[in-house]
Amino acid sequence: MKATRLAVTVTASALVLLVAACGGTAEQSATAGPGYPVTVTNCGVDVTFDAAPERIVLLKSAAVPYLQALGVMDRVTARAGQYPKEYYDAATLAALDRIPLLTDKTDTSGHLQISKEVVISQEPDLVLGEVDNLSRDSLSAVDIPLLEEPAMCPDNTTTPSFDDIYRQMETYGRVFGREAEAASAVGALRDRMATIQAAAGTASGRTAAVLYPTVGGGTTYAYGSASMAHPQLEAAGFRNVFGDTRERVFEVTVEELLGRNPDVLILLYSDGDPAAVEQALTGLPGAEKLNAVRDGAVMTQLFNFTEPPTPLSIDGLERIVQRFKVES
Repeated sequence: MKATRLAVTVTASALVLLVAACGGTAEQSATAGPGYPVTVTNCGVDVTFDAAPERIVLLKSAAVPYLQALGVMDRVTARAGQYPKEYYDAATLAALDRIPLLTDKTDTSGHLQISKEVVISQEPDLVLGEVDNLSRDSLSAVDIPLLEEPAMCPDNTTTPSFDDIYRQMETYGRVFGREAEAASAVGALRDRMATIQAAAGTASGRTAAVLYPTVGGGTTYAYGSASMAHPQLEAAGFRNVFGDTRERVFEVTVEELLGRNPDVLILLYSDGDPAAVEQALTGLPGAEKLNAVRDGAVMTQLFNFTEPPTPLSIDGLERIVQRFKVES
């Protein structure tokens, strides 16, 4: 049974005839189960589920660790985009390998390119992840609900935190009727965070920046206080040199980088060769004068190890702490 109002309405209409002949009530037969309907607010929009989703299409990889922790990866019927193996353990990789890949075509900024028709043909009762050419509105027009990671909502300027990860796990727990599993997963994540922060120790006083260079030439992007990069750097003991910029991501020049001159640079990328990502920054004219470049304090990191807030952000924090702990 689909999770949308439309699906339940259609099903209920069919049941009216069947149940009437059997002497029962359509209302009783159409009940999806205890705990529903469930309404969650996502990007300022109320999304209602009359039953737990059973046919999920993934358009971004960010939701994968949540779904795996809740034991609902078997409900994903199709996926699109990039799913780098470095993100996942063996069990998650095995689950992903069983899910058909619609396309992995992205543009130079890592944004997925997929048509509305391809997604609709999968008959999903939930789409996870909004992409540029397939919006929430275009899917809602055909009664397909969409959930986006809150930090990736348009015009979001709130400062994220690791608490957002725990709240999002609980939200998915409600949507899928897996509240107990969500509570257990949150407890494990909190314990892990405590261990990592103990290893990080007190603030080092060093500065850092998180960038997204464009391989092959083009714009370099930096992450401000509305990105998960900000609390991640703070938890690792650094001060984000772009922490005074209340944007998630924005263009930045080498001249501005030199003016702020961070001690550490973390370079995000979606796929490809990390050496090429590093060269895309260090090869810029004047980049050799940056403290981080001069001192070899440059680290490449796959995008979802930082953004958006998910359990992978905790993995990314651990990697940053391990990489720079000796130097802190």
